[in-house]
Amino acid sequence: MDEKGLLELWNVKRTQIISAQMGPTIMLIAILVLAAIGAFDGATDSVRYLAIGIAAATGILAMITQYATIREAQSLVADLQKLEQPSALSVKIAASRSFLSLTALAFIVIGVGIFALVVWAVLG
Repeated sequence: MDEKGLLELWNVKRTQIISAQMGPTIMLIAILVLAAIGAFDGATDSVRYLAIGIAAATGILAMITQYATIREAQSLVADLQKLEQPSALSVKIAASRSFLSLTALAFIVIGVGIFALVVWAVLG
């Protein structure tokens, strides 16, 4: 694959990571609003567990998508590093492998932390 194709694929991967965050973000907003207005205070346990389960499923699926996209982007970075005369942009992107690894770790740590806060907000 040539440099232009690799850069286009890089942009696709970035867009996929961003898009994968939309579902969980909307879910978290909904849970925050419901918790803020006290909707979970009078809810049955089954409704509370359902809210937690939906939040967990949404978050886990998003993290899987994000992690897979990051792994693919890491392979793309390796291909960019092999170019003979890369542009400045390609050199910069090719140097981002450690940043991608840090991003994957951050998704997991932040995801677990947010899930703990969701459980706390729903169960009170």
